[in-house]
Amino acid sequence: MLGLKTSLIGKKVVYFQEISSTNDVAKSEKFEEGTVIVADVQISGHGRLNRKWESPRGGLWLSVILQPNVSMEDLPKITFLGAVAVVRTLEEFSVPARIKWPNDVLVDFKKIAGILVEKKGKRVILGIGLNVNNDAPENGTSMKLYLGSELALTNVFKSLIENLDELYKVFMESPRTILELARELMILGVPVKVVGDGEVVGVAEDVDDYGRLIVRLEDGSKKAVIYGDVSLRFL
Repeated sequence: MLGLKTSLIGKKVVYFQEISSTNDVAKSEKFEEGTVIVADVQISGHGRLNRKWESPRGGLWLSVILQPNVSMEDLPKITFLGAVAVVRTLEEFSVPARIKWPNDVLVDFKKIAGILVEKKGKRVILGIGLNVNNDAPENGTSMKLYLGSELALTNVFKSLIENLDELYKVFMESPRTILELARELMILGVPVKVVGDGEVVGVAEDVDDYGRLIVRLEDGSKKAVIYGDVSLRFL
């Protein structure tokens, strides 16, 4: 019905009016690779570090089941794959966006989307939350708020799934290419504070081949911050 032009992702779409979270459903049942779980409302949507993600009607809340035959070190790049797909989709609707390492998409430095990648056995669940027509939480924004008018949610969904499908093919051939695409869209060259086991303050300078954020410290030395249980704040 949607007329998706994809080879894998979106061949099967499972729709819910309301569920706990699309990632939870994707992990709990054995869907085939490429299946997309999408919901109008998530009552327990969450992002990295188990942070609550408001998921009301009007947004795009979905998860994609993948089964990539790649090394563990390449799995974080699936987060970047999702972020690049979101940025490309937003640009198709005249909404300029950038990636905030490691998993957020921002418009005018306000969060419009988040990516959550989880592993379940051999499967990888790529979860995406995108504010489209919904009211965004504090310090966030939506496509509707930026453009001043509502969009057809099905059109945004179609664009996003087709971008994901195209980029997944690129990823399977060359995970490094996905990293390079994400690096070009990353917000770099700005002062940041990264909080995890400790605290790192400096300038976000680059992303290395492992997806780690390279922060230049005040003394000129550089520190690689591992993608994991860390949060990043712009200063």
